[in-house]
Amino acid sequence: MAPAAPRLIDRGDLVAALDRAATRTVTIISAPAGSGKTSLLRTWAGRPGQPRQLAVLQVQRDQQDPQQFWLALLDAVRHATGPDKGAELPAATPDFNAPAMVDRVLSELADARGGLTLVIDDLHELTSPEALAQLTRLLTNLPAQVHAILTTRHDVRLGLHQLRLTGELADIRAADLRFSEHEASELLDASGIALSAAGAALLHQRTEGWAAGLRLAAISLAGHPDPERFVAEFSGSDRTVAEYLLAEMLDRQPPDVQDLLLRTSLLDRVNGELADLLTGRPGSERILLDLEDANAFVESLDPERAWFRYHHLFADLLRLELRRTLPADVPALHRRAAGWFTQHGPVVEAIRHTQAAGDWPEAARLLTDHSFSMTLDGQAQTMQALLRAFPPGADHPELALVRAMSDLAQGRLNEAAAHLAVAETHAETAPPERQRRLQVAIASLQLALARRRGHLARVIEQARFLASPVTGPSDEDIALGSDLRAVALMNLGTAEAWTLGTPDAPDAERHLQEGADLARQIGRPYLEVGCRAQLGFASLVLHSFATTQRRCREAIALAERHGWGAEPVIAPALIMLAGTMVWTGEFDEGERWLRRTERALQTDTGPDIRLLLHQTAGILHVGRGRHHEALEEFGAAEDLGSQLADSQALATRTTRWLLATQARLGRTGEARALLAALDDERASSGEIRNARAVICLVEGDPAAALATVADVLDGTAPVQGYVTVMEAHLLAGLAHRELGDQRAASQAAERALALAESDRLVLPFAMTGSAGLLEALPRHETAHAALLADILDVLHGAFPAAKEQPSSPPAEELSPSELRVLRYLPTNLSRPEIAGELSVSPNTVSAHIRSIYAKLHVGDRSSAVRRARELRLMATARRTR
Repeated sequence: MAPAAPRLIDRGDLVAALDRAATRTVTIISAPAGSGKTSLLRTWAGRPGQPRQLAVLQVQRDQQDPQQFWLALLDAVRHATGPDKGAELPAATPDFNAPAMVDRVLSELADARGGLTLVIDDLHELTSPEALAQLTRLLTNLPAQVHAILTTRHDVRLGLHQLRLTGELADIRAADLRFSEHEASELLDASGIALSAAGAALLHQRTEGWAAGLRLAAISLAGHPDPERFVAEFSGSDRTVAEYLLAEMLDRQPPDVQDLLLRTSLLDRVNGELADLLTGRPGSERILLDLEDANAFVESLDPERAWFRYHHLFADLLRLELRRTLPADVPALHRRAAGWFTQHGPVVEAIRHTQAAGDWPEAARLLTDHSFSMTLDGQAQTMQALLRAFPPGADHPELALVRAMSDLAQGRLNEAAAHLAVAETHAETAPPERQRRLQVAIASLQLALARRRGHLARVIEQARFLASPVTGPSDEDIALGSDLRAVALMNLGTAEAWTLGTPDAPDAERHLQEGADLARQIGRPYLEVGCRAQLGFASLVLHSFATTQRRCREAIALAERHGWGAEPVIAPALIMLAGTMVWTGEFDEGERWLRRTERALQTDTGPDIRLLLHQTAGILHVGRGRHHEALEEFGAAEDLGSQLADSQALATRTTRWLLATQARLGRTGEARALLAALDDERASSGEIRNARAVICLVEGDPAAALATVADVLDGTAPVQGYVTVMEAHLLAGLAHRELGDQRAASQAAERALALAESDRLVLPFAMTGSAGLLEALPRHETAHAALLADILDVLHGAFPAAKEQPSSPPAEELSPSELRVLRYLPTNLSRPEIAGELSVSPNTVSAHIRSIYAKLHVGDRSSAVRRARELRLMATARRTR
């Protein structure tokens, strides 16, 4: 039994649109076959309570006789207006008087009582110019109570411009009749077809909302054993769709039009010149324009109507018919198309058609020669797709350069190096006219590979040479030289920026700005995005967080304008924006940008930018008090840093946070072991000194912590930025507080607030556990009361998320002596003062505090109090005597 046709669904918005159109004198519904014109009329007219009378005429196929048309129209009007008082229809005569017939129809319409709608369906079948001219007269002189609706597959020649000027002509076009994705899902549901949301969306995409295509698909889907697979494979070559399109579209076209459609169907888009080339005759542009006007599933792509495309399903059918009827011509057609695109662009289309023709060596040459330019235009994924299209195992040595670029774009650095070595060897054997192009691409790859591997000194040395302006004997040499110079400036500036705080940092900003400016001048927006994304990273060393955020947002906006907002090229700006948000205490917003960075890096596994990703995730966890999660992130960053050659500055930052986190988790032995393994230069840096001070504080030795940060505070120890000095002040404040010197602790906190003021930094206070230090600061004495209040608000709100999770008990219970000491930790008493209260020595108190920190997995006094309250140990401590 044949499957039942899908029932009509409620298209209320479309019916309402026709209702609004019916307030005008004339409505034209113009759309291709199967668009739902008749279904819309049936739904509109069949509603309960429809007040208007309907006079409906279905124009016969290929109606060329005006007399038959007008007699049929008069008959339809008489049937609609009721009894005709015995009048008979006029007989057909050889001397038919068309004007008189129009007057007669107008007279009948004028006598109609109440409103009347005159419907002329399939008007495109009326091919008599005389009849169309008289129809224009009828439509422009309709009585006030009469409204006309015309349906047609294409626009017919009616002189209704005056009606349009006066607002009395309404149009409903193919775009209005297309099913929305929601309506397509409703149609499938009404047909009893169970399809996933993704499957329904794909079917809607393939049919482009074409009503007949959806209904034919629904018929085929009924009872199909694997609906999802059917949709994935659904095309215009499906039997039911193909039969419909052949009968209603292709077979109705003249032979020369059919030939053009078939020969150009292998193109994704076509213009008149290209169609002339593939058909071997002129006049194609006029045919394409006429086909679009005829709603023949041909659509122009630009305002000038120079480029066209075919409906997806129609194109599928045409390709099937091309292979069936002209199989021997297909390779030659692809070669002609490839030659045209090679000359006019885009070259990607030339490569695809060369591959389709089976000319693999030529396709390899084309792809290799243009791979550098494609990379600079942000077409790495397209290039990878073209690379995958080559037959498996095909031996094309020159593709090594393309494979190297593909590997580099995906962060596979070792594979990129291996392919690059093969490409260098092959380039030496290339013809002289190709060598310059290949050498430029290889030089660019070598530079990018060195930078991504962390060979920063090598990059700086080589890039400074390549970044000088290049001249040559030809325009191509000059263009290649400009491309290479822009690439060199980007890599040079990036390498300089990654040195963090060295004398190269100011040069980084200048070189990246020059690279961005040059990229814009030579029309390389992808390269400009790359430079501006790295410029945000470089800004952090020299400028405020606000300037860094502004530059990052500008780079992201530029990338989004070109569709690269989720590509690896913009990841440096995304991660820097996330980082600045975290540093200023906007943890939720920082996390949002961090997740976006992760999405942008899905196709890039390189160690460089992912190191920054893990660093930022780590400091976010620390800011929220999630030290175990932070330790995992810093460990991952440490592993990635080991894959980079000259990344000492970044490695020092990672190690600093790793050491401090280990200590705060009570793993001071591990931290000390890692500390001992560092070379003297790194160990003497301000960042590592601060980490050592954290270890000392956790071990209960505040005096040693003070001695450790002394060189940071007096400027003796080298630092990467002022944040290191701020952190040193906070650690000193915590140490002074432990030693009972509240005045010195408050002074240290005040100095830290002064440093934090310009950028409104919050994270250092969270990372060092300085809430208690700040709470003890007299509000009336601080010059930074507003900032202080903001910081405390963030710190008090940063940890509830951790409290929501069930708190596991300490690995080892606190002893009675430790519980007695714990009772005093929420107070402002110093260690010596606590010792006096308990009648024990200060050393004993320090020993007990170290043990409390270790058992509670915390690194400071405030965290210990908070953790004890989570575990409800304070009540136990108060009962302990």
